[in-house]
Amino acid sequence: MNNIQITNRSFERVGWGLLAILWGVTILFDFVPFGAGLIGTGLIMLAVARATSRLFTKNDNTVLGILILAWGGLELARPWLRLLFPSADLDWVIFAILLIGLGVILSVSWYEPRSNKESDL
Repeated sequence: MNNIQITNRSFERVGWGLLAILWGVTILFDFVPFGAGLIGTGLIMLAVARATSRLFTKNDNTVLGILILAWGGLELARPWLRLLFPSADLDWVIFAILLIGLGVILSVSWYEPRSNKESDL
């Protein structure tokens, strides 16, 4: 195994370890809001994606991290969402907002600049 694969596996193990600790604390202690666990999950995923950005990885962790971070923020914003959407089921409102966010991310990320190798072909 080369150094890049070892480094990538190390970041993945640390990320999974941090996620397990965070989820355990969120489940064990009732006073920790569900949204705080989601925000922590999103931040861990973004940190691992950032740490491995120089390695050969996909951007899936970045997109998932952003969506989970947004989900946690929306869960913590439930009292204000109730004022904006008084007759709607908030689970569907949050799901719809996340779908719109995913659509925006996918629509904006379709354009990737070409590298010099591809332009020479």
